[in-house]
Amino acid sequence: MSSLYRWFLAVHLIAVISWMAGVLYLWRLFVYHVEAKEQIVKDTLSVMERKLYRFITMPAMTVAFILGVSMIVYNPNLLNYHWMRGKLALAFFMIGITHMAGAVHKKLIKGECKFSSKTLRILNEVPTLLMIGIILLAILQPF
Repeated sequence: MSSLYRWFLAVHLIAVISWMAGVLYLWRLFVYHVEAKEQIVKDTLSVMERKLYRFITMPAMTVAFILGVSMIVYNPNLLNYHWMRGKLALAFFMIGITHMAGAVHKKLIKGECKFSSKTLRILNEVPTLLMIGIILLAILQPF
């Protein structure tokens, strides 16, 4: 493994960790937002959600994506492995749940979010399950 590839991998992992921290906390903030009774609390949570999504979660996701693509461009043979294709499929679902969080945030700000706190608690687990699947595929390379 070349030095450049190792740098791509190291920064990719840092970005993924930041992305996961952001997306997991974001969904938890949505639960608190829906359960909040006072408007001042909802307003505070809205600011926290916006900053977390725009300044941590999305930039980290973008860096993780760019470096992931860079590693595949650098070593296209990675696409020959079934575990990598499975990992990429789960990663695209993770991108989707991240964008869904952005849409939920916009609905919460407008007061149009129809999700209950129970539904948001369940949705909060989706990134965790995806992350577990991605890690197991990447580390164990079962196929």
